Amino acid sequence: MVDIPLIEPSFPIVGIGASAGGLAAFEAFFLGMPADTDPGMAFVLVQHLAPDHSSLLTALVQRHTRMPVLEVQDGMVVQINCVYIIPPNCDMAFLNGALYLQEPTAPRGHRLPIDHLFRSLAQDLRERAIGIVLSGTGSDGTLGVRAIKGEGGMVMVQHPGSAEFDGMPRSTLATGLVDFELPPAEMPAQLVAYAAHAFGHPPRTTIGAPQAENALKQIFLLLRSHTGHDFSRYKPNTIHRRIERRMAVHQIDALDGYVKYLQQAPTEVDALFHDLLIGVTNFFRDPEAFALLEAEVIPKLFANKPAGAVVRAWSAGCSTGEESYSLAILL
Repeated sequence: MVDIPLIEPSFPIVGIGASAGGLAAFEAFFLGMPADTDPGMAFVLVQHLAPDHSSLLTALVQRHTRMPVLEVQDGMVVQINCVYIIPPNCDMAFLNGALYLQEPTAPRGHRLPIDHLFRSLAQDLRERAIGIVLSGTGSDGTLGVRAIKGEGGMVMVQHPGSAEFDGMPRSTLATGLVDFELPPAEMPAQLVAYAAHAFGHPPRTTIGAPQAENALKQIFLLLRSHTGHDFSRYKPNTIHRRIERRMAVHQIDALDGYVKYLQQAPTEVDALFHDLLIGVTNFFRDPEAFALLEAEVIPKLFANKPAGAVVRAWSAGCSTGEESYSLAILL
Protein backbone atom coordinates (compact mmCIF):
# COMPACT_ATOMS: atom_id res chain seq x y z
CA MET A 1 0.00 0.00 0.00
CA VAL A 2 1.35 3.45 -0.98
CA ASP A 3 0.84 6.45 1.30
CA ILE A 4 -0.01 9.54 -0.77
CA PRO A 5 0.96 12.73 1.07
CA LEU A 6 -1.96 15.06 1.65
CA ILE A 7 -0.27 18.40 1.15
CA GLU A 8 -1.90 21.65 0.08
CA PRO A 9 0.92 23.81 -1.34
CA SER A 10 0.53 27.41 -0.23
CA PHE A 11 2.73 28.63 -3.09
CA PRO A 12 2.16 28.72 -6.86
CA ILE A 13 3.58 25.95 -9.03
CA VAL A 14 4.72 26.79 -12.54
CA GLY A 15 4.51 24.11 -15.21
CA ILE A 16 6.76 24.87 -18.20
CA GLY A 17 6.53 22.85 -21.39
CA ALA A 18 8.75 22.83 -24.46
CA SER A 19 9.67 20.64 -27.41
CA ALA A 20 12.01 21.42 -30.31
CA GLY A 21 14.12 24.47 -29.50
CA GLY A 22 13.28 24.09 -25.83
CA LEU A 23 16.81 23.95 -24.42
CA ALA A 24 17.62 27.48 -25.57
CA ALA A 25 14.25 28.73 -24.31
CA PHE A 26 14.70 27.13 -20.87
CA GLU A 27 18.21 28.58 -20.64
CA ALA A 28 16.98 32.09 -21.47
CA PHE A 29 14.14 31.75 -18.95
CA PHE A 30 16.39 30.83 -16.02
CA LEU A 31 19.01 33.41 -17.02
CA GLY A 32 16.23 35.96 -16.55
CA MET A 33 15.42 34.84 -12.98
CA PRO A 34 16.33 37.26 -10.15
CA ALA A 35 19.87 36.39 -9.03
CA ASP A 36 19.61 37.53 -5.42
CA THR A 37 16.06 36.61 -4.31
CA ASP A 38 13.97 33.46 -4.21
CA PRO A 39 10.91 33.55 -6.49
CA GLY A 40 8.54 32.05 -3.90
CA MET A 41 7.24 29.32 -6.22
CA ALA A 42 8.23 25.93 -7.67
CA PHE A 43 8.93 25.05 -11.31
CA VAL A 44 8.11 21.77 -13.07
CA LEU A 45 9.69 21.34 -16.51
CA VAL A 46 8.47 19.03 -19.28
CA GLN A 47 10.52 18.62 -22.45
CA HIS A 48 9.69 16.26 -25.31
CA LEU A 49 12.47 13.66 -25.49
CA ALA A 50 13.06 10.44 -27.38
CA PRO A 51 12.62 7.46 -24.97
CA ASP A 52 16.32 6.54 -25.16
CA HIS A 53 17.60 10.13 -24.97
CA SER A 54 18.98 11.31 -21.64
CA SER A 55 17.93 14.81 -20.60
CA LEU A 56 20.54 17.57 -20.64
CA LEU A 57 18.08 19.90 -18.99
CA THR A 58 18.94 19.26 -15.33
CA ALA A 59 22.61 20.20 -15.77
CA LEU A 60 21.76 23.11 -18.09
CA VAL A 61 19.25 24.71 -15.71
CA GLN A 62 21.43 24.19 -12.64
CA ARG A 63 24.15 26.32 -14.26
CA HIS A 64 21.77 29.29 -14.34
CA THR A 65 19.89 29.18 -11.03
CA ARG A 66 20.65 29.06 -7.34
CA MET A 67 17.57 26.90 -6.78
CA PRO A 68 18.03 23.11 -6.39
CA VAL A 69 17.31 21.36 -9.71
CA LEU A 70 16.06 17.77 -9.39
CA GLU A 71 15.14 15.07 -11.88
CA VAL A 72 11.77 13.80 -10.67
CA GLN A 73 11.43 10.47 -8.91
CA ASP A 74 8.01 8.90 -8.46
CA GLY A 75 6.16 10.44 -5.50
CA MET A 76 8.59 13.35 -5.06
CA VAL A 77 7.05 16.09 -2.89
CA VAL A 78 7.25 19.54 -4.48
CA GLN A 79 9.04 22.16 -2.36
CA ILE A 80 9.06 25.92 -2.75
CA ASN A 81 12.00 27.48 -4.65
CA CYS A 82 12.97 24.23 -6.36
CA VAL A 83 13.03 23.12 -10.02
CA TYR A 84 11.80 19.67 -11.09
CA ILE A 85 12.65 18.02 -14.45
CA ILE A 86 10.67 15.20 -16.07
CA PRO A 87 12.79 12.08 -16.78
CA PRO A 88 12.86 10.58 -20.31
CA ASN A 89 10.07 8.22 -21.44
CA CYS A 90 7.60 9.26 -18.73
CA ASP A 91 4.35 11.11 -18.33
CA MET A 92 4.08 13.08 -15.11
CA ALA A 93 1.16 14.33 -13.02
CA PHE A 94 0.72 16.35 -9.84
CA LEU A 95 -1.45 15.11 -6.97
CA ASN A 96 -1.71 16.30 -3.36
CA GLY A 97 1.59 18.12 -3.34
CA ALA A 98 3.71 15.46 -5.10
CA LEU A 99 4.75 14.49 -8.64
CA TYR A 100 4.00 10.99 -9.92
CA LEU A 101 5.57 9.32 -12.94
CA GLN A 102 3.49 7.23 -15.32
CA GLU A 103 4.34 5.00 -18.25
CA PRO A 104 3.15 6.68 -21.46
CA THR A 105 0.14 4.97 -23.03
CA ALA A 106 0.07 6.86 -26.34
CA PRO A 107 2.58 5.92 -29.06
CA ARG A 108 5.57 8.19 -29.56
CA GLY A 109 4.62 11.17 -31.69
CA HIS A 110 1.11 11.23 -30.19
CA ARG A 111 2.05 11.87 -26.57
CA LEU A 112 0.96 15.10 -24.92
CA PRO A 113 2.95 15.18 -21.66
CA ILE A 114 2.61 18.96 -21.25
CA ASP A 115 -1.19 18.78 -21.44
CA HIS A 116 -1.09 15.89 -18.95
CA LEU A 117 0.91 17.87 -16.38
CA PHE A 118 -1.01 21.13 -16.88
CA ARG A 119 -4.38 19.42 -16.36
CA SER A 120 -3.24 17.86 -13.09
CA LEU A 121 -1.84 21.18 -11.84
CA ALA A 122 -5.15 22.87 -12.66
CA GLN A 123 -7.21 20.22 -10.88
CA ASP A 124 -5.12 20.29 -7.71
CA LEU A 125 -3.97 23.91 -7.45
CA ARG A 126 -6.74 25.89 -9.17
CA GLU A 127 -5.66 29.58 -9.18
CA ARG A 128 -2.16 28.67 -7.94
CA ALA A 129 -1.45 26.79 -11.18
CA ILE A 130 0.63 28.65 -13.77
CA GLY A 131 1.34 27.28 -17.25
CA ILE A 132 4.10 28.42 -19.60
CA VAL A 133 4.45 27.16 -23.19
CA LEU A 134 7.82 27.60 -24.88
CA SER A 135 9.31 26.68 -28.28
CA GLY A 136 8.09 23.50 -29.96
CA THR A 137 6.21 21.97 -32.88
CA GLY A 138 2.65 20.70 -32.68
CA SER A 139 -0.02 21.68 -30.16
CA ASP A 140 0.97 20.07 -26.84
CA GLY A 141 0.06 22.43 -24.01
CA THR A 142 -3.00 23.92 -25.70
CA LEU A 143 -5.61 21.78 -23.92
CA GLY A 144 -3.69 22.03 -20.66
CA VAL A 145 -3.77 25.82 -20.90
CA ARG A 146 -7.56 25.67 -21.21
CA ALA A 147 -7.71 23.61 -18.02
CA ILE A 148 -5.48 26.04 -16.11
CA LYS A 149 -7.49 29.07 -17.19
CA GLY A 150 -10.74 27.24 -16.45
CA GLU A 151 -9.66 26.92 -12.82
CA GLY A 152 -8.52 30.53 -12.52
CA GLY A 153 -4.78 30.04 -13.10
CA MET A 154 -2.43 32.10 -15.24
CA VAL A 155 -0.84 31.40 -18.65
CA MET A 156 2.29 32.68 -20.38
CA VAL A 157 3.54 31.80 -23.85
CA GLN A 158 6.79 32.45 -25.68
CA HIS A 159 6.50 35.19 -28.28
CA PRO A 160 6.55 33.25 -31.59
CA GLY A 161 9.14 35.61 -33.06
CA SER A 162 11.61 34.59 -30.33
CA ALA A 163 10.93 30.83 -30.65
CA GLU A 164 13.10 28.51 -32.72
CA PHE A 165 9.91 26.53 -33.49
CA ASP A 166 6.66 28.47 -33.14
CA GLY A 167 4.03 25.72 -33.54
CA MET A 168 3.27 25.24 -29.84
CA PRO A 169 3.29 28.97 -29.00
CA ARG A 170 0.98 29.80 -31.93
CA SER A 171 -1.40 26.96 -31.07
CA THR A 172 -1.61 28.24 -27.48
CA LEU A 173 -2.10 31.84 -28.58
CA ALA A 174 -4.98 30.75 -30.84
CA THR A 175 -7.01 29.82 -27.73
CA GLY A 176 -7.34 33.52 -26.86
CA LEU A 177 -6.58 32.61 -23.22
CA VAL A 178 -2.96 33.76 -22.90
CA ASP A 179 -2.22 36.39 -20.23
CA PHE A 180 1.37 37.23 -21.22
CA GLU A 181 3.17 36.77 -24.57
CA LEU A 182 6.88 37.36 -23.97
CA PRO A 183 10.40 36.21 -24.88
CA PRO A 184 11.58 33.70 -22.24
CA ALA A 185 14.15 36.08 -20.71
CA GLU A 186 11.38 38.59 -19.88
CA MET A 187 9.02 36.04 -18.31
CA PRO A 188 10.55 35.70 -14.81
CA ALA A 189 10.19 39.38 -13.86
CA GLN A 190 6.55 39.39 -14.97
CA LEU A 191 5.96 36.06 -13.22
CA VAL A 192 7.35 37.30 -9.90
CA ALA A 193 5.34 40.54 -10.13
CA TYR A 194 2.15 38.61 -10.89
CA ALA A 195 2.68 36.21 -7.98
CA ALA A 196 3.34 39.10 -5.60
CA HIS A 197 0.00 40.69 -6.48
CA ALA A 198 -1.99 37.48 -6.79
CA PHE A 199 -0.72 35.70 -3.67
CA GLY A 200 1.48 38.10 -1.72
CA HIS A 201 -1.22 40.30 -0.19
CA PRO A 202 -4.99 40.75 -0.43
CA PRO A 203 -6.39 43.55 -2.61
CA ARG A 204 -7.04 46.80 -0.76
CA THR A 205 -10.78 46.42 -1.35
CA THR A 206 -12.04 42.88 -0.91
CA ILE A 207 -14.35 42.25 -3.85
CA GLY A 208 -17.06 40.63 -1.73
CA ALA A 209 -17.11 43.53 0.76
CA PRO A 210 -20.12 45.92 0.88
CA GLN A 211 -17.98 48.92 -0.14
CA ALA A 212 -17.08 47.10 -3.36
CA GLU A 213 -20.69 46.77 -4.51
CA ASN A 214 -20.72 50.00 -6.51
CA ALA A 215 -17.44 49.15 -8.27
CA LEU A 216 -18.80 45.70 -9.17
CA LYS A 217 -21.93 47.29 -10.66
CA GLN A 218 -19.70 49.54 -12.75
CA ILE A 219 -17.87 46.47 -14.04
CA PHE A 220 -21.17 44.72 -14.88
CA LEU A 221 -22.34 47.83 -16.76
CA LEU A 222 -19.09 48.01 -18.75
CA LEU A 223 -19.37 44.32 -19.64
CA ARG A 224 -23.00 44.67 -20.69
CA SER A 225 -22.45 47.79 -22.81
CA HIS A 226 -19.35 46.31 -24.47
CA THR A 227 -20.45 42.69 -24.96
CA GLY A 228 -24.23 42.62 -24.55
CA HIS A 229 -23.94 40.07 -21.72
CA ASP A 230 -25.30 40.68 -18.21
CA PHE A 231 -23.13 39.09 -15.50
CA SER A 232 -24.88 40.74 -12.54
CA ARG A 233 -26.58 37.46 -11.56
CA TYR A 234 -23.64 35.21 -12.40
CA LYS A 235 -22.01 33.05 -9.69
CA PRO A 236 -20.47 35.61 -7.26
CA ASN A 237 -17.48 33.44 -6.29
CA THR A 238 -16.53 32.90 -9.93
CA ILE A 239 -16.94 36.61 -10.70
CA HIS A 240 -14.78 37.62 -7.73
CA ARG A 241 -12.01 35.11 -8.49
CA ARG A 242 -11.79 36.06 -12.16
CA ILE A 243 -11.73 39.81 -11.45
CA GLU A 244 -9.03 39.36 -8.80
CA ARG A 245 -6.99 37.32 -11.30
CA ARG A 246 -7.25 40.05 -13.95
CA MET A 247 -6.23 42.64 -11.33
CA ALA A 248 -3.16 40.54 -10.52
CA VAL A 249 -2.25 40.27 -14.21
CA HIS A 250 -2.15 44.08 -14.40
CA GLN A 251 -0.78 44.52 -10.85
CA ILE A 252 -3.74 46.65 -9.77
CA ASP A 253 -4.41 46.65 -6.02
CA ALA A 254 -7.74 48.47 -5.71
CA LEU A 255 -11.04 47.53 -7.34
CA ASP A 256 -11.75 51.20 -8.17
CA GLY A 257 -8.41 51.27 -9.99
CA TYR A 258 -9.44 48.25 -12.04
CA VAL A 259 -12.74 49.96 -12.97
CA LYS A 260 -10.75 52.96 -14.27
CA TYR A 261 -8.47 50.63 -16.23
CA LEU A 262 -11.49 48.91 -17.83
CA GLN A 263 -12.92 52.31 -18.81
CA GLN A 264 -9.67 53.24 -20.54
CA ALA A 265 -8.87 49.86 -22.15
CA PRO A 266 -11.70 48.16 -24.10
CA THR A 267 -9.34 45.25 -24.82
CA GLU A 268 -9.32 44.48 -21.08
CA VAL A 269 -13.13 44.33 -21.08
CA ASP A 270 -12.80 41.66 -23.79
CA ALA A 271 -10.17 39.82 -21.76
CA LEU A 272 -12.33 39.82 -18.61
CA PHE A 273 -15.33 38.70 -20.67
CA HIS A 274 -13.41 35.72 -22.06
CA ASP A 275 -12.06 34.84 -18.62
CA LEU A 276 -15.60 34.79 -17.21
CA LEU A 277 -16.82 32.50 -20.00
CA ILE A 278 -14.06 29.86 -19.80
CA GLY A 279 -15.82 26.50 -19.69
CA VAL A 280 -14.88 24.25 -16.77
CA THR A 281 -16.08 20.75 -17.53
CA ASN A 282 -15.76 17.27 -16.03
CA PHE A 283 -17.67 14.02 -16.21
CA PHE A 284 -20.60 14.13 -13.75
CA ARG A 285 -19.73 17.63 -12.60
CA ASP A 286 -22.21 18.88 -9.96
CA PRO A 287 -22.87 15.37 -8.57
CA GLU A 288 -26.15 16.33 -6.83
CA ALA A 289 -27.66 17.48 -10.11
CA PHE A 290 -26.72 14.25 -11.89
CA ALA A 291 -28.00 12.17 -8.95
CA LEU A 292 -31.35 13.97 -9.23
CA LEU A 293 -31.44 13.35 -12.99
CA GLU A 294 -30.70 9.66 -12.48
CA ALA A 295 -33.19 9.08 -9.66
CA GLU A 296 -36.13 11.28 -10.61
CA VAL A 297 -35.97 12.82 -14.08
CA ILE A 298 -34.73 10.09 -16.41
CA PRO A 299 -37.14 7.35 -15.15
CA LYS A 300 -40.07 9.70 -15.93
CA LEU A 301 -38.73 10.27 -19.46
CA PHE A 302 -39.03 6.54 -20.17
CA ALA A 303 -42.25 5.92 -18.24
CA ASN A 304 -45.09 4.70 -20.50
CA LYS A 305 -43.02 5.07 -23.67
CA PRO A 306 -43.88 2.50 -26.34
CA ALA A 307 -41.14 0.45 -28.02
CA GLY A 308 -39.34 2.49 -30.67
CA ALA A 309 -40.28 5.85 -29.15
CA VAL A 310 -37.68 8.62 -29.27
CA VAL A 311 -36.23 10.47 -26.29
CA ARG A 312 -34.20 13.56 -27.06
CA ALA A 313 -31.72 15.18 -24.66
CA TRP A 314 -30.19 18.63 -25.01
CA SER A 315 -27.05 19.51 -23.04
CA ALA A 316 -26.77 23.28 -23.26
CA GLY A 317 -23.38 24.99 -22.95
CA CYS A 318 -21.57 21.64 -22.74
CA SER A 319 -18.04 23.00 -23.40
CA THR A 320 -15.93 20.05 -24.64
CA GLY A 321 -18.71 17.50 -24.15
CA GLU A 322 -18.17 15.86 -20.78
CA GLU A 323 -21.63 16.92 -19.54
CA SER A 324 -23.40 15.58 -22.62
CA TYR A 325 -21.51 12.26 -22.42
CA SER A 326 -22.39 12.05 -18.71
CA LEU A 327 -26.04 12.48 -19.63
CA ALA A 328 -25.74 9.84 -22.34
CA ILE A 329 -24.19 7.41 -19.85
CA LEU A 330 -27.12 7.90 -17.46
CA LEU A 331 -29.62 7.43 -20.27
